[in-house]
Amino acid sequence: MGFGSLRQWHWISSAVCLVGMLLFAVTGITLNHAHQIPAQKSIVEKQGQLDETVLAALTVPDSEVGALPKELRRALRRTVGVNVAAGIEAEWYDDEIYLALPRPGGDAWMSIDLQSGEVIYEKTTRGAVAYLNDLHKGRNTGVAWSWFIDVFAVACVIFSVTGLWLLCRLQKTRPATWPAVALGVVVPLIIIILFVH
Repeated sequence: MGFGSLRQWHWISSAVCLVGMLLFAVTGITLNHAHQIPAQKSIVEKQGQLDETVLAALTVPDSEVGALPKELRRALRRTVGVNVAAGIEAEWYDDEIYLALPRPGGDAWMSIDLQSGEVIYEKTTRGAVAYLNDLHKGRNTGVAWSWFIDVFAVACVIFSVTGLWLLCRLQKTRPATWPAVALGVVVPLIIIILFVH
């Protein structure tokens, strides 16, 4: 790989990584000090009543776990204003449907009484810091965010490897290169060996 091509890979990967690296660096600090950052907890509750026609049209699945039918998801959107994704599996009981709806920075759940049609929905959020921390961990973030983390990690590897390669190419003009690289390796190792138990 030529020098110009190497620099191009380095700057393109750094541009792709920029916002993600800032996000993960800042949330690394907030995760490290999570016990010192107060949660901003809020709870939203909603209740509604499903039409008898919706309940009558329901077919209870053979297993205790299964996705909600499209018609029921539409009725829930109208009744309590909550969008339930097609792939989310619910727990089906004789008299109730229960949905766990975990989310980054909080939690949510919904129950549907199959006798009365009563719907209860509760959403708990713990604030922006908790939301960003969960993005950092990939907790309850879905497939798209999981793919983003993987692509971002590959871009970071390219950025780091091309940076190391550039250091090798420019080491004669920058004598502090290898002591700085060694420091970046030795300091974490010393901390791990001596202080992490």
